[in-house]
Amino acid sequence: MKTKAWQALRVAVKEYRDYVADLDRRLPALKGLTQALVDGRGGPAYTVEHPVLYNGALDELEGGSGIRLILVGDNPGRREQEQGRYLVGPSGKIAESFFRKHPELGIDFRLDVIILNKTPVHTPRTAELRELGRSGGLEQVLAESQRFMANIIHRFHTALAPLPVWIIGYSEMKKGGIFEVFTESLKSLYAKSPARKKELFLFRHFSMNQFTIDLKRQAKGKEGTAAALDRIGAAYRNRVFGW
Repeated sequence: MKTKAWQALRVAVKEYRDYVADLDRRLPALKGLTQALVDGRGGPAYTVEHPVLYNGALDELEGGSGIRLILVGDNPGRREQEQGRYLVGPSGKIAESFFRKHPELGIDFRLDVIILNKTPVHTPRTAELRELGRSGGLEQVLAESQRFMANIIHRFHTALAPLPVWIIGYSEMKKGGIFEVFTESLKSLYAKSPARKKELFLFRHFSMNQFTIDLKRQAKGKEGTAAALDRIGAAYRNRVFGW
């Protein structure tokens, strides 16, 4: 990683860490609201430790880190808020397995990938972000967090380019979706960075193996994995962003 890129990345990482800490301070009631979601959903019970979560894995980045990919998920789930890192639950294990089974991509999921989210706000399930926003009057805060994360993703990408950015889970990025604000923010940011637009790729979720199932379903003849991913990811990008 070049010195200039490393310095820009360090600044962005610090702002990201500080933003999450500030958001946590500004929302003292958030832990209780999120715990109520956990307790009332009928799923496995657990104690909410971090209702807003920064990805602690970023603190292990070094100036010589060979980052090959930026991967963007939805929001931190149960295992993430327990371990202080992103994509360490079932979806993360599926993602890790995918890259291990495809060495031709040349990516070590835990060493070569920066993982970010569309919002740092934790819920047991992503769909419950909407309920959290309504019950706690947090719609504006959730929108703010999406705008912030879109900006951070763009800054990380600008610092490390050229490299691909995979946005995992596009269904709620449509108009009226949970992540509509995130989508519109990215559109605005990348309108000013046309050279970077084609490095964005959208895919299905890793959860429930949707990513791998979709890749197999859309496979074409002897097309290689990298080429198939580029084609599929670009098609979904066009569907959501229009470019």
